[in-house]
Amino acid sequence: MRIIDVAAGRQKPDLVLSGEVFSVFTGEAIEADVAICNGRIAGIGDYGGGIEVDYILPGFIDAHVHLESTLLHPAEFAKAVIPHGTTAVVADPHEIANVAGKEGIRFLIEATTNLPVDFYFMAPSCVPAIEGFETFAQKLDAEDIGEILCWDRVLGLAEVMDFPGVVEGVEDVIRKVEITRKAGKAIDGHAPGIDSKGLNAYIAAGITTDHECISAIEAMEKVRRGMKVMVREGSVAKNMRELVRVVNDFNSCFFMLVSDDLLPTDIKLGHMDYRLRLAVQYGVKPEIAVRMATLSPALHFGLECGAVMPGLKADLVAVDSLEDFNVQLVVKNGKIVWDSKTGEIKAEIKRVEPPVELTNTVRMPEISVKDVAIEAKGKVCRLIELVPGQIVTKASLWEPPIKNGYAMPDVESEVAKVIVVDRHNGKKLIGKGFVRCSIQRGAIASSVAHDSHNCICVGVSDEDIVKALKRIKEMQGGFVVVDKEVKAELPLPIAGLMSNLSFEEVVKRLEKLYKAAAEIGMGVEHPFATISFLSLPVVPELKITNYGLVDVKAMKIVDLWVE
Repeated sequence: MRIIDVAAGRQKPDLVLSGEVFSVFTGEAIEADVAICNGRIAGIGDYGGGIEVDYILPGFIDAHVHLESTLLHPAEFAKAVIPHGTTAVVADPHEIANVAGKEGIRFLIEATTNLPVDFYFMAPSCVPAIEGFETFAQKLDAEDIGEILCWDRVLGLAEVMDFPGVVEGVEDVIRKVEITRKAGKAIDGHAPGIDSKGLNAYIAAGITTDHECISAIEAMEKVRRGMKVMVREGSVAKNMRELVRVVNDFNSCFFMLVSDDLLPTDIKLGHMDYRLRLAVQYGVKPEIAVRMATLSPALHFGLECGAVMPGLKADLVAVDSLEDFNVQLVVKNGKIVWDSKTGEIKAEIKRVEPPVELTNTVRMPEISVKDVAIEAKGKVCRLIELVPGQIVTKASLWEPPIKNGYAMPDVESEVAKVIVVDRHNGKKLIGKGFVRCSIQRGAIASSVAHDSHNCICVGVSDEDIVKALKRIKEMQGGFVVVDKEVKAELPLPIAGLMSNLSFEEVVKRLEKLYKAAAEIGMGVEHPFATISFLSLPVVPELKITNYGLVDVKAMKIVDLWVE
């Protein structure tokens, strides 16, 4: 084997990097050369010198991300994250699976083949997220999961959101878990706020990770029982500052850094390099932070990367320091794919276009002003309260102003209407409610509404709500801001979730949308991501679907009006 001859110094390497080589096994940085042969690391030591860099680290791994939430075609996502040192991601494709089933997953697998980032996938466990609470387009049963687990680059079962189903032993949920366990593959979790005995049952079923912790206490309870915690720092859910408080030398191997849901405007700040910077700023030792973004996910998922180690894939990133993590050079499969000196990606990136079926998925009925009016059936109604920096919400009670027998939004109280419309079956099934947000006029709408992705709209003008929803249908998915007329928009024609535009163009349009949303009073950091989670009926506390309001803790549909 040539790699042995290169490692032993008998043959010349294909590529040599020279600098402070960081070991994720000992936490040391030692000045040395890294010799590369046939796409793998041959050795560490004296190999005659090579390209001079500061620190040589393993390529960064995002252990849990939804590609669809980046709004980008996979090829554009790869272009965006390579300069930030990302060489591998583990993706949960349940967003596109909820819209297009197995065909949607097949598209993502095909579209991520032969890109200079390794894309691994998990089989979506909850399609739909949970039954009986909204209309949905697709359903994947245990047999479907068994099939998907055999596909190329599928590592296991994605976040099991139906944690009550696991705890109660619901047959279909348990069968998916058992099929995955028999296949010897990983099972990711999603269990926010689960109680102690429920957590015991959840882990006993074979679920080994969780990315939904929002408190240090919750993270410690899960790690204490042997669960691995994915420390999430996404565009909307920002949990790192709180969770890393409990990371120490002893338990750090049970933590991983992830993005989960990340928007292009935030990728401009960085990807895993940004999360490493943030972790160090929040008090995590640099050597531990690096391991949380490299070795820990590689060991968990059984990947042939994650360390500067002879025999592993030569996926490496050179950085200026272990505090700032500014990327100097990225090596993928033994070849340089990014050099900060030129600012160019040195790899061929081929783009696979989606089948036509994936670009015609918004089958929403025609909606009128009468359809979105809310008849006053009492004096007091339930109100959804946003929680800054989180995807959880709070429930409260509110007395809306009544006009001609209809409940109205109230901009002085910062309360707007929230409307969810079925977009899969063409039926006029509409959920109506109120949410406290800062919008003062107009409306914003989206075809991204986790996880079934019906169309959602927040606004204070019924006319603008109708106009916004109509524009979403015309674009076959996307984001729109309306203030008497369309002020800004971003088409998302791939399953109503992803753009066919370049990364740069998507960022440009998002920034225009954010500016337009701020002008009508919706001044939250990521307005469309914020409203998209209002319809997720598996995350507490009060959510809304096209069936109406959902009390997530009680797991039941509740009336808007209370006695």
